Amino acid sequence: MSGITIRINYFTILLGLGAILFGGAAGATEAAGLSPELEAATAAGSASALPWWGWVILLFVTTFLMGIVAVLGGVGGGVLFVPIVGGFFPFGMDFVRGAGLMVALAGALAAGPGLLRSGMASLRLAMPLALIASASAIVGAMIGLALPANVVNLALGIIILGIVALMWMAKKSEFPEVPRADNLSSALHITGIYHDAAAGKDINWKVHRTATGLSLFVGIGIMAGMFGLGAGWANIPVLNLLMGAPLKVSVASSKFMLSIVDTSAAWVYLNQGAILAIITVPSIIGIMLGSLLGVRLLKKVNASLVRKIVIVMLLVAGSRALLKGLGI
Repeated sequence: MSGITIRINYFTILLGLGAILFGGAAGATEAAGLSPELEAATAAGSASALPWWGWVILLFVTTFLMGIVAVLGGVGGGVLFVPIVGGFFPFGMDFVRGAGLMVALAGALAAGPGLLRSGMASLRLAMPLALIASASAIVGAMIGLALPANVVNLALGIIILGIVALMWMAKKSEFPEVPRADNLSSALHITGIYHDAAAGKDINWKVHRTATGLSLFVGIGIMAGMFGLGAGWANIPVLNLLMGAPLKVSVASSKFMLSIVDTSAAWVYLNQGAILAIITVPSIIGIMLGSLLGVRLLKKVNASLVRKIVIVMLLVAGSRALLKGLGI
């Protein structure tokens, strides 16, 4: 009962905050968050253009479905949010990326405390990598806001198609074999132990190739800040396949890291006025409500089929972003 109460109170606060923000910000942000094409259509009285509140409702419904699919497909909501909303909604790309960071951040903040209490997420593993990635994310956010929209769409399309290829080909290892910890991980005390209920035993783990992992997280942070995707899609392969952390530790630590990395990038977007309540609030509420339903459906749905659907969705959204970047 206490968990249900906490969730209800949490969403009550979110809904109240959303009402306050919408009331004060709707008029001021309506035109700012829409593309020039939609503004022109609205000014001309086009019957095909929805009013601003119509786009908000459609955004909520879309992100609600996105939250369900994200959980069932085993991906973060941010990696779906930016290409789909950026490609098929008439919002400015800067505002979409800012909202994408907030969506990923909300999910990470909701999951982080529980993952730490369970012992799955490791502070020793996450903190050095997160500090490097968060500094890089600030640089990435500044680069992304300075680039023209067509360049951002072009780069986003290429990255999304790369993610599709990675999701299709990448393999995961539940318990990677690490012969010995390297000197850097030993110096940083990156090791740990957690109880795996499925295996019925305590798992002692260590990592190697730490220097390579740290260097890769520079690039991961830049991409996270530039495109507002969240970086779980890149964090997990590096932690699990390269550095040798167990899969569950990699997933949990990656989720916790997003609360640090995305916060750094989000401050840049917030400072530049690129986070709008009219886009961000319905997106966060929709994703989180959808995620709660997705968790309930997880045991009843074929996850491998949903994962293929996610790949197809990203393929379509990435292709559309690429075409928009090329002006086609």
